[in-house]
Amino acid sequence: MEFVPHVIDGVETASADGQRFATVDPWTREPWAEVALGGEQEVERAVSAARRAFDQGPWPRMGRAERGRLLHKLADLIEEHGEQLALVDTTDMGKPIADTRGKDVPRSAANFRFFADHARLTPDEALPSDTGHHIYTRHEPAGVVAAIAPWNFPLMMASWKIAPALAWGNTVVLKPAEQSPASASHLARLALEAGIPPGVLNVVHGYGGSSVGQALTERPDIDRITFTGESATGRLISRAAADHLTPVSLELGGKGANLVFADADLDGAVNWSLQAIFANAGQVCLAGSRIYVQRPVYDEFLDRFSKAAQALRVGDPKDPATQVGPLASAEHHAKVCSYLDLAEQGGGRLLTGGRGEGWFVRPTVLVEVAPSSPLVREEIFGPVAVITPFDTEQEAVAQANDTPFGLNAIVFTEDLHRAHRVSAGLRVGTVWVNCFFVRDLRAPFGGVGDSGVGREGGSYSREFFTEPKAVVLRIDHSTPDRARPSTSSNGG
Repeated sequence: MEFVPHVIDGVETASADGQRFATVDPWTREPWAEVALGGEQEVERAVSAARRAFDQGPWPRMGRAERGRLLHKLADLIEEHGEQLALVDTTDMGKPIADTRGKDVPRSAANFRFFADHARLTPDEALPSDTGHHIYTRHEPAGVVAAIAPWNFPLMMASWKIAPALAWGNTVVLKPAEQSPASASHLARLALEAGIPPGVLNVVHGYGGSSVGQALTERPDIDRITFTGESATGRLISRAAADHLTPVSLELGGKGANLVFADADLDGAVNWSLQAIFANAGQVCLAGSRIYVQRPVYDEFLDRFSKAAQALRVGDPKDPATQVGPLASAEHHAKVCSYLDLAEQGGGRLLTGGRGEGWFVRPTVLVEVAPSSPLVREEIFGPVAVITPFDTEQEAVAQANDTPFGLNAIVFTEDLHRAHRVSAGLRVGTVWVNCFFVRDLRAPFGGVGDSGVGREGGSYSREFFTEPKAVVLRIDHSTPDRARPSTSSNGG
């Protein structure tokens, strides 16, 4: 079997104690690679390497254009090795190869290109002053970043964290998810090939809990923590970070709502709603798992949506024609099936879908589910859609907001006024209108409530991955008294 190593200080390495764990192909349900199982010793080595590279190395001291050139080279290498990277992620977590090849790899390369250019082109501020001073801002790299990536978009979400951190001059210790670790080591290998200095990007494999994840987030020499994953884990990370006042960015769970109004283009609403819940077998934080349909078009939407769900091709994720692959692990399959059990026990009516063979759950449509049901309240993270009718705009917004999560929503309407009203009323971080998953990397990305803390993307990433600094220069020596701050100032 293939061996997946740590990458620490530019060296591919096994764990000091030689321990390994298996990563399993969800299609075959058999191990396909062995992975170095890290612990506190590997975290110590990786953080020390990142600290040295930041405190003493060239990376933070390079010009932004030079760093950007190397990040563009890394993007080139991602594209050159795209087929290998796509196959690794498909084998690791069961995502259809059409998605890893056609979406995840190109988007990962685009992340590095965007943030390389954004760091180079985004201006700082010069602040006018009448006091004989010149005041301007600088954005200095924050330091060592702990990046903890999820298993559902292994390469793409790792790049979303690494790219802005590196572009702004930080160094990184990445812990990929134990369910899908392999592409992280490949990415670190390509970073070294691109000329990014050793220690700038380190990868340590292992578990969360009382293992690598905990050791990484509890260290006082970590300057930033960026995490994508479950809300419960995000709370644990926040508590650990609070001991050292380490800033955190948390992109957590979701329970997205799709609102289909009677005037919507039903072809578009059905198509986008299918993608929003069944892409990646529903293993997407942005999944539109709650679909609210205005009553005049409810029956027609339900008929079209159910038939389209039944027609989706379920099968081998390495087959380019497959649209829905298996769930990523036995543990996750059991979790999703526990929600199907609720429906079978009277929690709703199953129109189509349910358990498949192996780790498959077929595209599932449920109706007549109570608003208080866990099927509506909790993140299932699988291909399970709950469809509910509504009558008024106010009712639709209230139902969409009746959740502890607040990551995203989709609105389907041809009424421009309604589109703006409803978008304003939804308590979420992103609203798509008549579309889904369209990402402008300048825009803020994140959620409210149990969906997380903070925003990333464009200048929002700059604010998180840097320490803004004000520089005040006295330039007019003839007016010293005017430069003195008032004793009534609110400043420090």
